Amino acid sequence: MEWTGARYADKPTAEAATWIDGAPETVWPFVSDVQRMPEMSAELQRVEWCDGATGPKLGGSFVGYSKHDALGEWSTTSFIVECEEPRVFAWAVADADTPTATWRFTLEPENGGTKLTQWMQIGPARSGLSFAIDRMPDKEQKIVFVRMREFETAMIATVAAIKDRVEAAR
Repeated sequence: MEWTGARYADKPTAEAATWIDGAPETVWPFVSDVQRMPEMSAELQRVEWCDGATGPKLGGSFVGYSKHDALGEWSTTSFIVECEEPRVFAWAVADADTPTATWRFTLEPENGGTKLTQWMQIGPARSGLSFAIDRMPDKEQKIVFVRMREFETAMIATVAAIKDRVEAAR
């Protein structure tokens, strides 16, 4: 990730992509089952579906429990804002209309397999990152850059792990 000088209010984004030897229908279960995500994340510890749900559906929700050395432990409720099997799966954190972050997987058929892209955007609502910015407002751009670089690094690892799992299951 290159330095952009972005501030939190700019709603910066990060993304990672990979090609997977498998059709989108084969990849879909690996991206839409949020309870699998902690296996592929150092930060996300566990996930629980809300309201008795056992899988993704538009308007559904889940709670994610996370841990970060610098930020501590926390949980957030996320709301599924896009769920078009086997093309797109997205959720908004904390509030569906004004989220603290939005995350999305897109699956596109490509060269006999699937191009999988994970994308995220912070804001517009305040998040835990906002508290660090409040304490050091003169370092906002650096704080945002470091966190976005962490997200990008984690997403590169996540799409690689999904690729490995899908291709190993073939």
